Amino acid sequence: MSFKSITATSRWRIFKDRTAGGIMLTLTLLSICLVILVGFGLYLKSIPIFQEKSLWELLTTPHWKPLKGDFGFLPFIMGTVWVTGIAILWTLPVSLLTAIFLTENARPQMKKFVFPALDILAALPSVVYGVWGILVVVPWISDKLAPHFVEYSTGYTALAGGIVLGIMILPLLISLFVEIFSSVPKELREASLSLGATKWQTTKRVLLRRTAPGIFAAVILSVSRALGETMAVLMVCGNIAKIPDSVFDGCYPLPALIANNYGEMLSVPLYESALMLAAFILFVVVFLFNVVSRIILYRIEKSFQ
Repeated sequence: MSFKSITATSRWRIFKDRTAGGIMLTLTLLSICLVILVGFGLYLKSIPIFQEKSLWELLTTPHWKPLKGDFGFLPFIMGTVWVTGIAILWTLPVSLLTAIFLTENARPQMKKFVFPALDILAALPSVVYGVWGILVVVPWISDKLAPHFVEYSTGYTALAGGIVLGIMILPLLISLFVEIFSSVPKELREASLSLGATKWQTTKRVLLRRTAPGIFAAVILSVSRALGETMAVLMVCGNIAKIPDSVFDGCYPLPALIANNYGEMLSVPLYESALMLAAFILFVVVFLFNVVSRIILYRIEKSFQ
């Protein structure tokens, strides 16, 4: 092969590398611009309601009466907090212990059965979970659980929304935790056991401490997904625009508000702008949640180095 052909080949490879790098950079910038455009578009649609009411008034007023011009988002924000909080509260320990069992104690035959089942649960449409919640969770709360705590409950409550939402994000959390735990080198476990530690001590002091940043990131990812779930929660939470006083009260999360009302009553002044503001609030909350989590995650990883 001549010197000229080698030079031409090298130039062609350099050209391909630069082209590939330019394409990937362009796609990365486009994805960032897409996020900015979505947020900016929602803000533009929300401007009309800002001209009538202040942001503080909109976020802290508990009254939602569009026909009278009252657009208080506090009940919907609190409904989102209640449902998401309940879902994470019971899902986190269940998924964490399940993942520990699957990675540390389960036999290969059990893993072959559990992992496909988790994949099936993750692939089910949210409306299926909603129907299941109406047929199973709502009657159970209304007939079996609620009578022990309150005089009457329809079953369409924040608790029902939290249970259904938790089941929806459970496969995601377990899969993430299993992947995180599997990344820990086997030698670390063997070293701990060789020093006389029990399996649980090894799990607590080696596995969980080593994977703490990954566990935190997985929880944040699950919370971000839970904040945006719509259909299943809409079907079981009662859709009552009031701040819940207990888990047995109905609620109305922000995603359900948008899905349930957009396209209706848009002739009411400021109604479309109010719904766009609801979407913008949800967008900002999820965005800030992820930014703050990245900062905390970076500090946790730095402390482990």
